[in-house]
Amino acid sequence: MTGDWDLAEECAQEAFAQALDRWPRDGVPRSPGAWLTTVARNRALDRLRRRTNEKTKLAQVAGLSRGAGDAEEVDQVYDDSGVPDDRLRLMFTCCHPALPLEAQVALTLRTLAGLTTAEVARAFLVEEPTMAKRLVRAKGKIRHAGIPYRVPPAHLLPGRTAGVLAVVYLLFNEGYVASAGAPLVRSDLTSESIRLARLLVALMPEEAEAAGLLALLLLQDSRRAARVDAAGDQVTLEDQDRSLWDREEIEEGRQQLEAALALGRPGPYQLQALIAACHATATDAAGTDWPRIARLYEQLAQLAPSPVVELNRAVAVAMSEGPAAGLVLVDALADTGELDGYHLLAATRADLLRRLGRSGEAAQSYREALELVTSDPERRHLTRRLAETSGHA
Repeated sequence: MTGDWDLAEECAQEAFAQALDRWPRDGVPRSPGAWLTTVARNRALDRLRRRTNEKTKLAQVAGLSRGAGDAEEVDQVYDDSGVPDDRLRLMFTCCHPALPLEAQVALTLRTLAGLTTAEVARAFLVEEPTMAKRLVRAKGKIRHAGIPYRVPPAHLLPGRTAGVLAVVYLLFNEGYVASAGAPLVRSDLTSESIRLARLLVALMPEEAEAAGLLALLLLQDSRRAARVDAAGDQVTLEDQDRSLWDREEIEEGRQQLEAALALGRPGPYQLQALIAACHATATDAAGTDWPRIARLYEQLAQLAPSPVVELNRAVAVAMSEGPAAGLVLVDALADTGELDGYHLLAATRADLLRRLGRSGEAAQSYREALELVTSDPERRHLTRRLAETSGHA
């Protein structure tokens, strides 16, 4: 309605604040959404009228004024998307193809998924000020280019699916390993991601990557109960009690993966799900098919190149061919500078050096990782490893 993202956010917040003040006293209106929309629109009208007399702003005022009536009379925005869920529908709306994919995803994570700018920045492996500038630029492009933010009709959804899948994937990642704070796992985010992924599969049964993403999330989430101990500390994969893994989730994940692969259109989420299935179906740590995992990461690196994928491939190579082989790959990755500031690069290097018996170098890498980590459980895990390593130095 406003054509101005920041103005829309501010007016929506004011509408919610007014609702919190009035509704307990006056009762909840018959159409809460319409009430909020009308109040927010009226706030936008007031601000635009006060702000300037420029023709463009007057045109916005005219557009907002048309149809502005009683809150109870405002109808829902016309929607022929076929998307049954409010949040998912808004995600498709937000992932507008006029914006670069990264901008679509970052803006959606920030405004609809509830992540902070710092959390979105960590998802993209950039500094918070850098991400803040990117978000401002994206909002500016929407405003200056007059990009229409309307719920897309069903035939336009496929062109926005990649962005929505990426949003759900990164939202899950933040829940799976919280980038900062006390808990390692944020179940609210992982559960919401799985819910959205299920909706996407129901909405697009022929979209292989939607099923692949759901499979990946289910297989990863199946280990949740074993990933932290009673004190909330991190338990590494090799030390997890596999009897705590959710076998129903594993089976559902495998079924979704089979359905995705049967469509014959492999993609990055399906490959990641295959890797997760290797872990989920291994009877114990020693029985993990690390050579296959390494091959899958190599395929993933070709399909979706990423320094994080290369780091994971290095770990798989280390587990299948020995820590020395993995360390060569890690050091080569470090030389590129692509993962500067990423604590898991230093932590992985430290672990490989520890396994090689190079305690002094390992301790130094653990210290580097500790300077970068922002998650409390991960910090405690690294501190314990440093103490163990220093004791053998």
